[in-house]
Amino acid sequence: MNRLIGNSTSMEEPASKRSYLIAVAQACLVTVLWSSSWVIIKFGLEEIPPLIFAGLRYSIASFILLILITARVERRVALKGRTKRWWATLSMYGLIYITATQGTQFLALNYLPAITFSLILNLTPILVLAMSIPWLKETPSLAEIFFIMIGLIGVLIFFYPMDFVGVSILGLLVGIFSLISNSLSSIIGRAINRARDTPALIVTGISMSIGSLFLLVLGFTTEAIAPLSLTSWILILWLAVFNTALAFTLWNKAMRVLRAIDSTLINSTMMPQIILLSILFLGEFPDLLDWVGLILLAVGITAVQIFQTRRRKGWE
Repeated sequence: MNRLIGNSTSMEEPASKRSYLIAVAQACLVTVLWSSSWVIIKFGLEEIPPLIFAGLRYSIASFILLILITARVERRVALKGRTKRWWATLSMYGLIYITATQGTQFLALNYLPAITFSLILNLTPILVLAMSIPWLKETPSLAEIFFIMIGLIGVLIFFYPMDFVGVSILGLLVGIFSLISNSLSSIIGRAINRARDTPALIVTGISMSIGSLFLLVLGFTTEAIAPLSLTSWILILWLAVFNTALAFTLWNKAMRVLRAIDSTLINSTMMPQIILLSILFLGEFPDLLDWVGLILLAVGITAVQIFQTRRRKGWE
């Protein structure tokens, strides 16, 4: 999720120990909120169609973010005079990251266990690294290639013996599409953040508004919906207000203090959090081989992210 916010931590002024600890606490809280989203979505999908669910979540959240953007004069000024290319880039980013990626995430969670889909989506850094070779001219090191292999071995172990009994093939296909669109949006987001000409909150609010609008239209034109219960609306509003608008704002504030390597390590805690929450609330219990595969993938992906972060940002 942090790609949408951006990770521009220049650290021009050394942060005090207190402000650093507050930033760490904020970032950790955000990962808890984002991880809990998977469980909340699984509960909400029992009544809410996936695309409408995603569209409502992000449209409400984007409305809140737009209020925050327009509330500050400097942010309104930052929106003036933007070129058609700038609007086109953010529109494409919103369509890929919100409409495609988030829409398919809700769809995938409708068919797959949260842990299985988490494993698929955690392959994003590997695919991003592969995409970065021709598009961003970033060549992986031997160490990165080694840890990529470790992560892929973990995936093979998790799905062994590859018979997919009890696993939705449609869900896997949707999950793979979500992985691809998530990786593509990461490349686009990195290119946007490289320019460093737009505040992260504006990038988030504008792209999310555009993407959520298309997601809502797609949902209401393809899915049937009955009147939602109070519980469903509470889940939607919780995800929109706390797990999206508030979480993005807190993450953005934390990124002003934390180094890139800090945010990478904190963000890597989401996978074990999702596994733990899935066990506690969804009754998804990995067997021994699943645990081995998940651990290998977590180690491989975390190492790859650390190497990528050090190469792009340094240890700051």
